[in-house]
Amino acid sequence: MMVHSFWRQMARTLLRSVFLILWVTLSSTADVPDVKDDHSPVLHRQKRDWNFNIFFATEELQAQDLPQVIGTLVNSHSNENTEFVIFGEGANDIFKVNKTGQVSVCKTLDRETKDSYKLTARIRDINSKTQLDKDTQFSVKVQDVNDHAPIFEGELKASINERSPRGTAVMTVRATDKDDPTSPNGRIEYKLLDTDYFFIDKKTGQISVATDQLDRETRSQYTVTVQASDMPYVSGGRTTTTEVTVNINDINDNVATFKEGTWQFNVNENESPLFTVGKLSVYDPDEKQNKNPIFTLKDHSEIFSVELDDENNGVLKLRQGLDFETKPSYTFLVEVREEGVVQPADNVVGSRTSAQVQISVKDVDEPPVFTESEYSFNVSEGEMKDYIGFVSAKDPDTTKHRVRFSIVNQDCPAEINSETGRLSLKRKLDREEMDTHQCQVTAQEMSVNGLKSFAAVKINVRDVNDNPPELDTGREVYVCENDKNGTVVGIIGAKDKDVTSQNFRFTLVKKSTNFSLHDNLNNTASIVLTHGGYSTDVRNEVSLEVQISDGGRPLLTKIQTVTIKVCSCQKDRQQEFCQAIAQTGVSFRALISILLCIVTMLVIVILFALRKHYQKETLVALGKSSGEIHEQLVTYDEEGGGEMDTNGYDVSILSSACLRPAPGPPVYAVAKKPSACKGDMAMMIEVKKDEADHDRDGIPYDTLHIYGYEGTESLAGSLSSLDSSSIGSNVDYDFLSDWGPRFRTLAQLYGADVSDSDSSY
Repeated sequence: MMVHSFWRQMARTLLRSVFLILWVTLSSTADVPDVKDDHSPVLHRQKRDWNFNIFFATEELQAQDLPQVIGTLVNSHSNENTEFVIFGEGANDIFKVNKTGQVSVCKTLDRETKDSYKLTARIRDINSKTQLDKDTQFSVKVQDVNDHAPIFEGELKASINERSPRGTAVMTVRATDKDDPTSPNGRIEYKLLDTDYFFIDKKTGQISVATDQLDRETRSQYTVTVQASDMPYVSGGRTTTTEVTVNINDINDNVATFKEGTWQFNVNENESPLFTVGKLSVYDPDEKQNKNPIFTLKDHSEIFSVELDDENNGVLKLRQGLDFETKPSYTFLVEVREEGVVQPADNVVGSRTSAQVQISVKDVDEPPVFTESEYSFNVSEGEMKDYIGFVSAKDPDTTKHRVRFSIVNQDCPAEINSETGRLSLKRKLDREEMDTHQCQVTAQEMSVNGLKSFAAVKINVRDVNDNPPELDTGREVYVCENDKNGTVVGIIGAKDKDVTSQNFRFTLVKKSTNFSLHDNLNNTASIVLTHGGYSTDVRNEVSLEVQISDGGRPLLTKIQTVTIKVCSCQKDRQQEFCQAIAQTGVSFRALISILLCIVTMLVIVILFALRKHYQKETLVALGKSSGEIHEQLVTYDEEGGGEMDTNGYDVSILSSACLRPAPGPPVYAVAKKPSACKGDMAMMIEVKKDEADHDRDGIPYDTLHIYGYEGTESLAGSLSSLDSSSIGSNVDYDFLSDWGPRFRTLAQLYGADVSDSDSSY
């Protein structure tokens, strides 16, 4: 019926077109008389020159069917002496016109490329080429033929949840056709091939579920063939097919069920908490995200627990340790359930939601068990206690071995009785050094294996008020030259190593005429100027002795000196220049200087003793006693030519001292130079004798022997005090010059240039 209706519609359209052409032709060829009288009351219709508007050409004509006449140009001036010419799109190429006005298409057209052409027609005389009428425009419409098949667009994949109700939309497919959409050539209808689970809307292409029994566990994916056809219900139409993939999404429509009805496990009694006893596997055909079992223990939930593993199966774990001697076995039920399951569940029939668990505890040799994992005891600092507490441990096995205690840490301040576990102090403790001591105690079985265990012991040292308060040196106290009476020149504070006493009080030991002390009752005190007038040009000593009490039990006090500086200040007491006007105690540098001086004096005394010792040994070697030399001063300031010089001196006297036996009396010889006694030498000797007699600081001498000249080859050797000095001491005193300006004088006396300074004597 639909086919006949289509042909009837086509016939009516064709008849309308024929009727329109006939009407236009008749209207254009009718003679209309000319109006000769402009004032004639009768109106006459003017004759038209051109009688056409639109031509139609069919696309996709084959070469053997070309050229093809598509229409005729009609003009009232047309005769055997006229011709038609066309201009515009495709003129004289795609479209051509002959002398009589017939327009033909000469090439194959494609409506999908260009669906219309605009042309201009002209009529002229053949011979003179004179234009006989105005140009007129006309169009050539390209008529569509069904030369294109539908084409599908987009990604042809979709998904839908299992158990979706019938009619639930899955997706919409869309196909396009390049043919004219207003004609049957471009109209498309859809159809599904070979499926009972989905249907499609033939106009819109929407695919929907045809059943509510989709089950992912049965089938998780469907491939649907979709057909798109143009020219529906007319033979000769074009069709296209494609495949659409539909994935079935999982939902939680299955319950978890135990795979076994009874589970048996063996566990050693020494296993620690969180130990995995075993795996309780469950079956759930849903995907992992929809597999959410919940396990419940009917008994012994304080000892065991069930957790989920990576596959959402149950894992039985220990929550606390087991003891074979107390309970050797456990039996309890475990139930499993799952929330949020779509009902009715697919596997509800035959599911197992509970199982029995049997656990056997295996006996093992265990180490001693302490009553506590960590012991804590308190002691007061400074006390020596022979008892601070007990630790206790027992063998949990049936053998009940005796236990011996010991302390692992060598620096632990406590010691333990190996039999009883009694703890006592080895030394007094000081909280200020360390307030907490950590020790590790071990308990070991007195058996062949000797298993041992450990426990921590913490000794907390309680504070005792055993440290006096001290002045807080971080605060600065100074008085400005322009300070007025009543100005607070500084605030002092205190600190205490103890923690039990922090209520400090401040008082002045001695009353001051220039300053007063005000206790602020907040662990600070203010120093107030009562009489000013200080200047940085005058050095004044200002210091206050402050007594600080800590308020503890027992009450401890301490007296400390507060030093006040004098400063020149700007506004708001900003310091410009300060002068320390009081110093108490001895600084570290001063103490070092004092010690260096003491050491230097000791070194000097030792050097003197060594020098005397070496001088004495030298005199003994020369055959003279120390008494003979110490009581005589031998002075010379001129040296002769030696033993060969016999004209000026009698050197036999000098050598007689070495040749004379030791027990005999000392021989004192005076070498006289005959020509010198009455000249410069005699005068020099007298001067030297006079200087020795009037030298109050010098050592008294019984006799004075002066040698003016000495030979270089004397058998007695040189009696010069310079040589004696060098022989008597091997110490080099030049290092005294490196000790600084304080030892400059000492360096000059005993340094390398001493001989030069003493050469005049």
